[in-house]
Amino acid sequence: MSFRDEFELLLRARYPLIYIPTREEERVEGAIAQVAQKGSRGVYTWDFVDGYQGNPNDAGFGRRNPVQALELVEKLPVAASAVFILRDFHRFLDDVSVARKLKNLARLLKSQPKNLVILSPELSIPDDLSEVMTVQDFPLPSFDDIKAQLSQLLAATGKTLESRTVDALVRSCQGLSMERIRRVLARAIATHGEIQPDDIDLILEEKRQSIRQTQILDFYPATEKISDIGGLDNLKDWLLRRGGSFSERARQYGLPHPRGLLLAGIQGTGKSLTAKAIAHHWHLPLLRLDVGRLFGGLVGESESRTRQMIQLSEALAPCVLWIDEIDKAFAGANSQGDAGTSSRVFGTFITWMAEKTSPVFIVATANNIQTLPPELLRRGRFDEIFFVGLPSQDERREIFSVHLSRLRPHTLQDFDLERLAYETPDFSGAEIEQMLVEAMHTGFSQNRDFTTDDIVEAASQIVPLARTAKDQIEVLQAWAAAGKARMASRSGNQILGGAAFN
Repeated sequence: MSFRDEFELLLRARYPLIYIPTREEERVEGAIAQVAQKGSRGVYTWDFVDGYQGNPNDAGFGRRNPVQALELVEKLPVAASAVFILRDFHRFLDDVSVARKLKNLARLLKSQPKNLVILSPELSIPDDLSEVMTVQDFPLPSFDDIKAQLSQLLAATGKTLESRTVDALVRSCQGLSMERIRRVLARAIATHGEIQPDDIDLILEEKRQSIRQTQILDFYPATEKISDIGGLDNLKDWLLRRGGSFSERARQYGLPHPRGLLLAGIQGTGKSLTAKAIAHHWHLPLLRLDVGRLFGGLVGESESRTRQMIQLSEALAPCVLWIDEIDKAFAGANSQGDAGTSSRVFGTFITWMAEKTSPVFIVATANNIQTLPPELLRRGRFDEIFFVGLPSQDERREIFSVHLSRLRPHTLQDFDLERLAYETPDFSGAEIEQMLVEAMHTGFSQNRDFTTDDIVEAASQIVPLARTAKDQIEVLQAWAAAGKARMASRSGNQILGGAAFN
């Protein structure tokens, strides 16, 4: 159901108090006006500075007085149909006189064709008003909305673009507010007098700025390739088979959108690298979620941020949503130590994971599987759970090859990869990368290139995590051996697999 249809239904059902959290004030007011006009309802718009606007008889009424602004509702005839838009009214909801007046109006308006609509950039409803307030989300511009705006601007400049280029520009704009879209397209026109295919870079930069300002998601550059991953052959095969799963051809075939992947295992074994490589290989934007940023100090703020994260992710779809160290984020989800905030955020998140139909592919990484809530591991949340462990000897040789091909592509043959793989048992990909850096420091300090001997010497000075955290790793191995996860590596005689670096 579209916003307009749902809003019209709320009006006809006489929901007295409607709360719309959105930063797109102008666009939502336009949508409300269209619905009100269809139902022959008057629209009264109020803000704290100017009072009511648009109606000459009431111009300025309630200026700097939110309680007086609510009194206008009672001054209108009982049978008069009207929608009252109150901008930034969330700032006054904690005031006892405002809260009491809203409760009184909620009773009164059950029998009158009038509705109060609170517009706010964030969701913040006091507990004592939660029962009388109905929250309706306002979505970011859809593909068709953006295409209409772009077509309008193209017509104004007298230029045309290929339909494929128009669709690419529209997709790059998804996830931005209409105001930002207009601004970045106006910038493109001001730069070279027209909208060009190359303006996608401008749009992506605007998108990075927008996402960064949410302070919830990061627009992460993904340059790593599947070939940068050493080992993990089972995992790579699984990913390669799903490379075209977001295409229209896959929809026509009857394939659903891939849901996501949980990568559990030892630190430094390439889980984060895999998330980046997936986005690069599938040509999808990569969003990184720091779950800690979802939690705010104000009542309702955490839930609001969670909804904002979901809305933004779906607006950018198809995309990859990378959740790093999800085990730390939701370790206390079942406790009530924070008045149940963690539990509510977690509940919202896993419900979305199970019910989402948008092509948002979730890649979650976890080091300590024991702290994860059982609900997260249930089938239906992720398409697959892979266990990523320490690399076998063959995989270590491949990891050394990946790194040295990047560091010394012209002298790769001078390094004894077999010896390096043999001399580094129990080393993770991240630890292999660190020993190479140490070997390079040795060679650089002596004004020469580093050698195999330097790498072996560096390895002898590093105590791998497999020895310092032996008990934890044994628990992970036992969990994987019990069939709780699919092995990321094909190593026949090992439970553990590996990757180039973290």
